[in-house]
Amino acid sequence: MAGHSKWSNIKRKKSKEDAKRAKEFTKLGRNITVAAREGGGDEEYNPALKAAIEKAKAANMPNENIERAIKRGTGDLGGADYEEITYEGYGPGGVAVYVSCLTDNKNRTASDVRHAFDKFGGNLGQTGCVSFMFERKGLLAIERNDSIDEDELMLKSIDLGAEDFNSDKYGYEIITSPEDFNRTRDALSEEGYNFAIAELAFLPKTTTVLTDDEDIENMERLIDVLEDNDDVQEIYHSWEMDEE
Repeated sequence: MAGHSKWSNIKRKKSKEDAKRAKEFTKLGRNITVAAREGGGDEEYNPALKAAIEKAKAANMPNENIERAIKRGTGDLGGADYEEITYEGYGPGGVAVYVSCLTDNKNRTASDVRHAFDKFGGNLGQTGCVSFMFERKGLLAIERNDSIDEDELMLKSIDLGAEDFNSDKYGYEIITSPEDFNRTRDALSEEGYNFAIAELAFLPKTTTVLTDDEDIENMERLIDVLEDNDDVQEIYHSWEMDEE
């Protein structure tokens, strides 16, 4: 799974965490609202809602915000009607980029995403132009600490059906099939493991290394601008980011 690591992304986000906290909560709230609208407000019977709530809690989103988002989804509170939309294209140096959005105004979102690609040396393409380069997988990331026995965690993960297990100086990544994701997450959570990431993600089949400084800078800025957009939920890309 070389190049699939999201630890570099985590570190980038954490460095800006305080400044972007409100925006992050807005995005997480939309995700919860849509999950509750589509599958009901009981997380025990709605795996998508459960995953959205756990992701929000991992970001320290207050419980009252989570409850409001659920109520908006179930119709107990008013709010905008969001729909899911994705955009695909290429960033600087041919990096494949897949952008997942929740929006109440498709025209606004399309314009904003296209402008970001154009401004930073990318090209927004047609649906399907890069999605075949990604695989839908369950992704569980656990930060390294002295209380975790790596061999024990790896064996537990394999016993639960994990497809792959990776470790580096930052932590551990467990890759599952979409079908095994909930079971693996719940079982490890019951064992006391805490997740920095627990989500269904699109992971690149192959990665792209950028060597040109201008391409690297533009790729960083493209990601930053997209992350700053309230409509953008997730950005998946094939850039093999340098750990530093």
